[in-house]
Amino acid sequence: MVRKTKEFTPGNCPVVFCMNIIGGKWKPSIIHMIRTDRNRYSILLKNISEISKQTLTNQLRELESDGIIERIIFPEIPPRVEYNLTEYGKTILPIIDSMYKWGRQNMKIDMKGYCDQI
Repeated sequence: MVRKTKEFTPGNCPVVFCMNIIGGKWKPSIIHMIRTDRNRYSILLKNISEISKQTLTNQLRELESDGIIERIIFPEIPPRVEYNLTEYGKTILPIIDSMYKWGRQNMKIDMKGYCDQI
């Protein structure tokens, strides 16, 4: 899997580096949900109703490839897969927290949704 922007870091910009890891429409939400124990594929898919199965799969693979999350397969029948933040991934939580707080302060309406469990 090749990402379009993975190697795009003009002037070695730290902001671009960060956006290459957590940027995009879904990654911050996925990280937030995994941190609040909604860490199974079916639960993520159910909570982010607008995301397609393929997009969720790709985003999870990219986050895993970047060392942000780990995929744990439980040897059960049927197999159970969970995602957890790695220690490296936990270093992103202050950014996600700031995004959450900024969003809450600036949203025009108070919507109850999948992000309210912080």
